Amino acid sequence: CFSDLPLPGHELPFILSVGDGESEKHRRRTALPEELLYVRDERGPVSPSLSPEHMPPPTRALLTRIPSAPTSLKTLSVKPEPPAPSPILGRKTLARQDSTSPRPVRRGTFILSTGTFLGRSTSTSMEQGLDVSPPQSPPAYRRMTSREENVFSRLTSSTTTQVSEQQMGNGVISSYQGKMALRAPLVCTHVAEGHSRAVLAVAATDDLLFTASRDRTVKVWDLTEGKESQTLSGHPNNVVAVKYDLESRLLFSVSSAYVRVWDLRTSKCLRTLCSSGSSTNGVISGQQIPTGEAQMNDIALNHSGNILYTAASDRVRVWDVRKFAVTGKLSGGHQAAVMCLAVGKLSAHEDIVVTGSKDHYIKVFEVAGEEGGSFSPRVNLEPPHYDGIQSLAIRGHELFSGSRDSIIKKWDLDKQELITSVSNAHKDWVCGLAYIPGQPLLLSVCRGGVLKLWSSETCQLLGEMKAHDSPVNAITTNSSHVFTAANDNTVRLWRLNNRLDMLVNVT
Repeated sequence: CFSDLPLPGHELPFILSVGDGESEKHRRRTALPEELLYVRDERGPVSPSLSPEHMPPPTRALLTRIPSAPTSLKTLSVKPEPPAPSPILGRKTLARQDSTSPRPVRRGTFILSTGTFLGRSTSTSMEQGLDVSPPQSPPAYRRMTSREENVFSRLTSSTTTQVSEQQMGNGVISSYQGKMALRAPLVCTHVAEGHSRAVLAVAATDDLLFTASRDRTVKVWDLTEGKESQTLSGHPNNVVAVKYDLESRLLFSVSSAYVRVWDLRTSKCLRTLCSSGSSTNGVISGQQIPTGEAQMNDIALNHSGNILYTAASDRVRVWDVRKFAVTGKLSGGHQAAVMCLAVGKLSAHEDIVVTGSKDHYIKVFEVAGEEGGSFSPRVNLEPPHYDGIQSLAIRGHELFSGSRDSIIKKWDLDKQELITSVSNAHKDWVCGLAYIPGQPLLLSVCRGGVLKLWSSETCQLLGEMKAHDSPVNAITTNSSHVFTAANDNTVRLWRLNNRLDMLVNVT
């Protein structure tokens, strides 16, 4: 019985009897592997034959199953009372309300005390507004005064336009109520309000005012009665240019790749001229510019009103308004988009056409519009601007150009040379130039909202002022007033300051 070798670390004491009546000798021997599976009974000696058959069965501990929440709690003898629903939310009682486990609060949910909202008594349920979608974020900022190719179609949508057109009412020309500085070169007399978005272009006669806006409409204003007389809507995109012929009473508006010709006597669109050179009756809808067409940036009428010049991309086309057909084009011109046009009179049947482009250059053409054909530039004015040309103003042989480089230049078209270059004429893009009729005065406006008055003979600065608190997009004049169009949705009417008028006469 001593032949078994002990296993390391496992020794079990036992009692062995030797002989009859002899004293018991206590020795230790190694426990068998099967003995380690049972708990030793301390109440008596262990039999030398320790087999699993002779060992008592192991004692099994009483296991109690703990029910899981929340379903098993319903089977307990004592069912907890469900929590009362919130008196504020008033939601339906759900099965999960029987659970005693905490419910996570939905992110972004605010719990306010009963019957109060921002410190004011209210009985409105706090459920209102929780599932309402937040308003769309505003469109990203862009420069709204640049009339470059496709710039106006980036942030416009049909939904926004439809809403703005529905909300528009009749425009009114009201007296200006603000204060003006005593030394301001111009005095604001009236404000024309009616557009729902920025006014991009303006034209005027002595009796009528025409405004083109980013709300895709053209408004006609009666300057005698001081109110809007017509609204021409339905343009496919922003209206970036507007011109009017007093003799034929035809209005020309530029939007997207098209020129719409309107008869003001009937307020109907007679014809649509396309940038590709084709024309069609009625209107053309659709925001996307079709293949083969290009964004139109500017138009100009000649002195007789029979010839229309259109600038689309780097091409300028010549149209006979009486036939609504293309008779010629200006070729050999620019390497980038033509942004502005100016037309003067050389003779009864010949025009001088000046084009300003994003390629920094100004080109001069002599065009016999009624004869038609292809016309090459007579001269390329040097030196060029440092950035794109934004505005032109012509009077006789005198030409002024305004650029994105903040410089205004005076040119002699007869001598084909630069006379004066005014550096830093403005602190931003020079967006508009206009002569004051009958006086040697030039007006300039910039994207910073500043208006400046210059001597057209000496290029001396006579005065400056803040015309708008937003970018000024265009300027024009008639025999009595100056008109400025800005991003604040308004057009302001100005007259010369009497003190400045006296100063000019003395000079």
